[in-house]
Amino acid sequence: MPFAETYAAEDPILQTARSLAHELGLPCVSPGAGSVLRLLAAAGNAKAVVEIGTGTGVSGVWLLRGMRADGVLTTIDVEHEHQRIARRVFAEAGFAPSRTRIISGRSLDVLPRLADGAYDLIFVDADTTEFAACTEAALRLLRPGGVLIVNGVHAGGRINDPAARDVDTLTVRETVKAIRESEEWIPAVISSGAGLLTAVKRS
Repeated sequence: MPFAETYAAEDPILQTARSLAHELGLPCVSPGAGSVLRLLAAAGNAKAVVEIGTGTGVSGVWLLRGMRADGVLTTIDVEHEHQRIARRVFAEAGFAPSRTRIISGRSLDVLPRLADGAYDLIFVDADTTEFAACTEAALRLLRPGGVLIVNGVHAGGRINDPAARDVDTLTVRETVKAIRESEEWIPAVISSGAGLLTAVKRS
């Protein structure tokens, strides 16, 4: 296991949330990737964060632990049952209900209802089919200097394999390329976990 993963220790609350995700067959961010989320939320002094893909609350806890004490995490997921578990995890981690806004629904239905330029950080942990729409929405939702993080850009290790032509890999490649070539983002890929495409919205 890479040092970055063993360096990021998880407490019993995160371990429980992670094991619940495994039981449900849900992927979740690795400890190393979680520590990057916490770091970027803290570095940006994030008060308003959007998470696309609640899961059982693993990434949400990491984000909340980096955010300001008065920050609010808006987390979106189509699976109401997963969110019920995440709500319990957030409470056990010591976060007041006012610190989270948990919205059940398809991200592509919910994102248009969120306010322009109102968010400090957006974390996309959705199906690859939604990457393009989510990154487009992020450009509208983030304030100048806000941070976009997209999980899963290693495409299961296929991103650099020219023979990999499956839809998921092609979609990830298109997203990575579009952000790299855009004048509106300052991007980098962080190799923790499943690969994090990170980008700062230019002022």
